[in-house]
Amino acid sequence: MATGRGWILQQHSRGASRPAGVASGGLRRAGATVSPALPSGQVLLARGSPSPPARPARGSIVSKCSTVMAMQPSELKTMHLQKQHWKPFSKSISTTGIESLPSEVILKILSYLDSVTLLCIGCVNKRFYHLSNDNMLWLKIYSKSFLPKRNKWRTEAVQDLSVPQSLSDLQHKESGYWKKEYIIKKIASGKAGIIHLLKSVNTYTGLPVKTKNAIKMSGLRWIITLKERSGNEHVMDQADISFNETSITVFWYGISWPYLDNLSCLHLYGVTPVLLGEGKTHLKNGPWRRSLIAEYQLANLTQNAEMIGCDELVKLYHVEQGVLLGLWNKNEIAFVMACLHYHQLIERSILGSAAAMHTVPPDKAVLDDVDPEYGLHGYQLHIDMHSKGNTYMCGTFRSLFCRKDYIRNGYLRLTVISYKNNSQHLPLVGKVGLSWKTDALEGIVQNCFIMDVTVLDESQKPFWCFSAPVSMVTTSKAPDLYEYLGPSYYLDHVDSIGKVHVKMVWMEETQEYYITNLVLFLSTQKVNSWFGRNY
Repeated sequence: MATGRGWILQQHSRGASRPAGVASGGLRRAGATVSPALPSGQVLLARGSPSPPARPARGSIVSKCSTVMAMQPSELKTMHLQKQHWKPFSKSISTTGIESLPSEVILKILSYLDSVTLLCIGCVNKRFYHLSNDNMLWLKIYSKSFLPKRNKWRTEAVQDLSVPQSLSDLQHKESGYWKKEYIIKKIASGKAGIIHLLKSVNTYTGLPVKTKNAIKMSGLRWIITLKERSGNEHVMDQADISFNETSITVFWYGISWPYLDNLSCLHLYGVTPVLLGEGKTHLKNGPWRRSLIAEYQLANLTQNAEMIGCDELVKLYHVEQGVLLGLWNKNEIAFVMACLHYHQLIERSILGSAAAMHTVPPDKAVLDDVDPEYGLHGYQLHIDMHSKGNTYMCGTFRSLFCRKDYIRNGYLRLTVISYKNNSQHLPLVGKVGLSWKTDALEGIVQNCFIMDVTVLDESQKPFWCFSAPVSMVTTSKAPDLYEYLGPSYYLDHVDSIGKVHVKMVWMEETQEYYITNLVLFLSTQKVNSWFGRNY
């Protein structure tokens, strides 16, 4: 019945089979106490809930049934729920996981996994770490990857003396021995394959042609770590990347930036899979290895760094070596941008370690006693001015030279574009501005862009390479030529190897900038050490 009266009638019909814990005159749970304030014959079925009215004596079944029939539906429901509460509920649950299996069975399962998955399995717990280090597992993987294969037409077996030939020899090796051997050889072979891919060189830039392919094939990406004065570190993975002709621009942005005043330094790392070339797809959470590229100091950034531009939302600070910080107006970090030149980028990003940068061996000077002006001519410049997909000017200039009379103040002067020669003047295409982006906002800082400079010597070897953000500064000086009547601008970039000086004029008629003068200044110290001279 919907009200539960049928069940109650059945219970009362079993008058002799009541539980021992039921008092005369009603049902109650074992241990329930009768409230002295209630009328006689009324008991508590649940704490705080009174029992139904007192019922007739035990012997009269008809009177009992009539009493039950006279009860309200709510009272019957309460009695029904209390009866359900009395019934014990027990359910046995038996779970069987992989950890309960014997080690021999787990080792058999692990033998079907590849090396990358096996390394990840070792991070589960101690037991899986020791099982995943089993020498038999890794010897099988090592043999498939590095041991020479026997040709069918050869009768003698090709064997590697470094591999044990019996089970007793294998047991003498410590756990994880072949895992270490495999990882070391795999890293070395992967690096060698990537470096071999960079051998072909572009004749215009003197840089490897397949740098972009090498980055994608190796799974290379870049991260930054922001270290606080207290020692805490914040790791930021790259959010976006832009490929240019001779450089890349990497962006980091998000909403969980630490406070700038608490930061002490910034580290830039190249991150590659531990097993280079193992597969086309790489797990995002590892295993990966870091290669330190550069370290930048962030203490008192707004006082020590150069602000190259700003707009209504952000201010741009050039730290050094192509790293740019965008700050909101409240001096909170909005984004970080790194301009990385292709020259030795792959080597610095994969050949270093987490604690030390990759050191490039110094170039040996090639002496030439025949040419009295050796090291003063034969230079080539490739320059690219751009901002996230927009190229404002790109050109290659050959046969640059410097006379001995032009060596002044420790610099060699190489004139690329002369303001006296109108045929050499070049325009900047489009509206010049440095694009920036965050998760929610984006914008353009006017009169700023990224400049890539690649200077080659007469043997087509990279002599001076950099990629850095620059800004155009207005000058009150009148243009040197009467053809240009608009406002004048200039930009300068200086580092330990040289200086770049550019003069521009804004043309109102064509609504574009014109480069009227471009001069390179090379350090005589760098030239003397490179060519073995004494200028």
